[in-house]
Amino acid sequence: MVYDGHNTDRIEEMPMRPDGKRVKDLPPIVAAIPYIMPKRYDAWNTITENIDEEVVKAYIREKRRGGVRINHMAVIIAAYYKAYQTNPKLNWFVVNSHLYERNHFCVSFVILKKRADGTPDETTLKIYLEPQDNIFTINQKIADTIAKNSAESHNNSTDKFAKMMFSIPGLPKFVIWLAYHLDKHGLLPRKIVDLSPFHTSMFITNLASIKTSYIHHHCYEFGTTSVFVCMGKPVPNYMSGDLTKKMMPLGIVMDERICTGYEYAAFCNDFRKYIRQPELLEAPFDGSAPAEEPAAEDMPIEA
Repeated sequence: MVYDGHNTDRIEEMPMRPDGKRVKDLPPIVAAIPYIMPKRYDAWNTITENIDEEVVKAYIREKRRGGVRINHMAVIIAAYYKAYQTNPKLNWFVVNSHLYERNHFCVSFVILKKRADGTPDETTLKIYLEPQDNIFTINQKIADTIAKNSAESHNNSTDKFAKMMFSIPGLPKFVIWLAYHLDKHGLLPRKIVDLSPFHTSMFITNLASIKTSYIHHHCYEFGTTSVFVCMGKPVPNYMSGDLTKKMMPLGIVMDERICTGYEYAAFCNDFRKYIRQPELLEAPFDGSAPAEEPAAEDMPIEA
């Protein structure tokens, strides 16, 4: 029996988490797998996806000649989100051995910034995507979020909450224990879910920006992250026969409980198509009328 990710007749109204609805009437084996593999680290599958760096760089150069500054992360996130449109189970997640369909699509990522004393620091950010988005609006959301959080003195809400929590001895252990158990039973307040980078459709990190090889990064046990993507520094494309050409390896870790291997394969095929033809990402993903391309000064330059 094939399960349609958009068939709302198979989704319970209660109990309801702030970030998703529980899926019911699943095929027995699908319903059983989260009990057989109750932890996210039990259910990791990994793949290395090599994207053609020459194609992506050519597209980025073409857009910049036209006055629009696109970066690699925007291309990858846009291709992922576009591929998700026809493969909706990629936005499912497992909590407490139950499958849920997420009621939004968001992406978490880490940026590197410097403290006032010059030492490096990291902060984790999250953006929310909408069906009418395209590569330009996604790129702008990334740019706006980075700009807002890059200042040395700026701490976002997640940073402030963590700083407050660790300022009181003994509080972190209790707060994290409480949050974990509230989340397990769908009782974690929406405000905390919205703040948490671990409650996300996709987590992505760009190790290429610090000239580091890709890794297969774990999906966090706390939260709802089902897919983690790690961008690595470009390497010679040995598959092309021309070692002067480059490819960018992506280390991808997936929670196998959210969909079948066939469905993951279908998603990967769509993702590859959009990476190879990024111009397909320029129209709004819901088919609505496109907005004007943003002005050059509004777009970020990739680090």
